[in-house]
This record gives sequence, C-alpha cells and structure tokens, in this order.
Amino acid sequence: MFFFPFADENPTKKKPIVSWSIIFICSLLFVNYVFEQEYIKDKIILSFGMIPAVLFGYSELSTNLKIIPPFLSIITSMFLHGGWMHLVGNMTYLYIFGDNIEETLGKTKFIIFYFLTGGFAALSQAMLDINSTIPMIGASGAIAGVLGAYLVLFPKAKIKVFFWFIIFFKIFKIRAFIVLGGWIFIQFLSFNQNDLNSGGVAYAAHIGGFISGVVLINLMKNKTRTKGKISRTSIPDSK
Repeated sequence: MFFFPFADENPTKKKPIVSWSIIFICSLLFVNYVFEQEYIKDKIILSFGMIPAVLFGYSELSTNLKIIPPFLSIITSMFLHGGWMHLVGNMTYLYIFGDNIEETLGKTKFIIFYFLTGGFAALSQAMLDINSTIPMIGASGAIAGVLGAYLVLFPKAKIKVFFWFIIFFKIFKIRAFIVLGGWIFIQFLSFNQNDLNSGGVAYAAHIGGFISGVVLINLMKNKTRTKGKISRTSIPDSK
C-alpha cells in the first residue's frame, strides 16, 4: 500500500522564492553527492552531517574531516540527503506546503522559521543520546516544522493524495488536518528511543520540528486586524 500527498488546493499570490531556492540547492547538492565515490560520500556526511557527540564536545572528527565548526553542522545537515526517496519525499512536502507558510510569514521570517524549526528538530534528536556518533542529515526536521505551521493555519485545506494498493490506485482530496494529523500520529507511533543508534529514520527530529512549527507560527505570524466590526466607542452618542 502506498499513500503519498502530491499537491494542495491552497493557491498563493506570490512566488515562493525561498522554498524553491531550498529545493534547488538540496537537489543540486544531492546530484553532486550521489555520483561521488563511496569514500567521498562518507567524508561529506561526516564533515557536514550533525553528529551529537561532536556537537556536544564528547568526540572529535579527525583533522581531515574538520571543515566547519560543529554548531554549523545543524544547518549544513539540512541540505544533505542520503538517497533519492529521502530527497524526493522531503522536497515534495516542501513544494506542497512551503509556499503557503512563506507567503504568510514573508521571505525573511520564513527563512528564520525554517532554520529555527530545523535546528530544534536536530537538537531534539541529538538530546536523546549526546554520545551518539551517527550523523543525522536531511531537511525533514525543518519540513516537519512547515507541516506543523500548515496544520495550524490551514487545517481545512484540501490535500491531493495518491493512493495505490496492488492494482488499485486513486487520487483522493483529504483535509489537511487529517493528512498532517495522521502524519504526526505515525511519527509518535513509530518513535522508539531504542532505535536511536540504528541509523534509521529520525522520528524524534520529526516530532521536535513539528511541535516547534506549531509554536513558532503562532509567535511569528502577522496578526491581522479585524475589519468591519463596530465597537461601542465608534458609535456616536445619540441625543
């Protein structure tokens, strides 16, 4: 069974330049990465991935791998992906949901929002085991933040979902609160701290990113003034 969102019915008036730029950069870096020799791939992941033990000072990279300060790996790790499905899945979600959040916040605030949620996601994963030497890469933590924000702002927006089961396939239109609520429920259901050192899916990062997105969008969105409402002070006194 295959279940995958691929579009929404929630148009924007402005082009999502920041979201498109992130998609372009991640895709370009991956194309360069995927055709490298294995030892070069390992060096890239170790040098630019977020390694908890290195980040918190419990371990050090060898001299030839020390390219950036450890704290910057929180940012650089967001632009790296380990495989085609990892990249396509993340970039599709950003393409679907990022434009609406970018338009709501504006470009500058969206950049801040994206990196803050991505950073919180990375730390959520790292704090589970600060001695872990397994690198974490991927934009999924930051994109989880975008999903959390979308759920808050547009819970009733219709999401187009491709469903495939053996020979049956169909496109459904499902409300965002069902799609995204189901997504975060699966993350909680799948989370197991014992799997931290397996090098698999970083569910804690997804959960941390999503929660930070829910919180930050409420703090960062512009508060619109209610128009057309008549207050008692606006009515002239009658005589």
